Amino acid sequence: MKAHRLARTRPRPGPIVALLLLCFLWSLGSLRSDLLQNLTLHPLPAMEKQAVPFALLAVTAALFALARRTAWPRGFGLLPPVLVGLGLFVAPAVLLSLAKDWVPELTRVALFSLVPVFAVVLEPYIGHVMGPRTRGGLPAALAAVVGTLCIFPVQIPQSWEAAIAFGAVILAAVCVAAANCQAVRVVTTTPGRPDAPLAAIAGATAAVGLAAASALMESPVWGGSALASELAWSAVLQLPALLLLFWLMRRMSAARMTTRFVLAPFMALVIGATLVRPALGLRAWLGLLLVAGGIGWLLLAPEEDPEASNLSLNLNR
Repeated sequence: MKAHRLARTRPRPGPIVALLLLCFLWSLGSLRSDLLQNLTLHPLPAMEKQAVPFALLAVTAALFALARRTAWPRGFGLLPPVLVGLGLFVAPAVLLSLAKDWVPELTRVALFSLVPVFAVVLEPYIGHVMGPRTRGGLPAALAAVVGTLCIFPVQIPQSWEAAIAFGAVILAAVCVAAANCQAVRVVTTTPGRPDAPLAAIAGATAAVGLAAASALMESPVWGGSALASELAWSAVLQLPALLLLFWLMRRMSAARMTTRFVLAPFMALVIGATLVRPALGLRAWLGLLLVAGGIGWLLLAPEEDPEASNLSLNLNR
């Protein structure tokens, strides 16, 4: 029998543009304290702040699902969206909150560049097993990690507490990658159009989980100008980004979607460098090239579809 080539499909520009817009919105969020200093004088605690856009997402997605008369999951069908909300949003936020006193912010950003690597490895087992895969995805994701490490310094743990916190950040990255794979599987294998119900249930789970965690671990502020400011900011920036995230789940593989954890800091760095114009050393420029090359390959390289190849092979027999 002759060897056959895997069917290849070119990435569509629409989802890539949507992902870039999502990353741009998130990069503005990371620069919020620099761009809008007056609105961050009395910020909310971290997990309460994160709960606000998810509450808006849950309401918006639920109204959209009701307007389209979309069927809602029932019984055990509720479990996958709930797990997506917990794994994609709640568990990482709690782990990062526990680790923040021992792992600096830039180190957390650098470690989260591992999310695409974990997604490439986990997607064949958690996601749509026979779906399209990017050839050379793992080397490209590793190149992006190396580039990120060249840009953002990583402090090696100096104590057992710091080492455990370091591992907690990596575990948070694994949770995000696995939950993203599960979310893509849900929307691509569930009959009908489950995007809006998935977003509503996952968003409600995240909002309730983060609010509960904030009540237990932080000193939440349940009213006042800080909450009103966060609601306005979330409605303008965070809610559109989350809607784009769930819109992409039907149109892009999990490995490609998780490049947002490298692209968003990359964009924030470029925007900050444009405004401040710091002098970048050779190592930083090398890092930028590696990130651009690795993420560019993950996003733009043709995908190989084993399912389409098997179908073609059976038809030619």
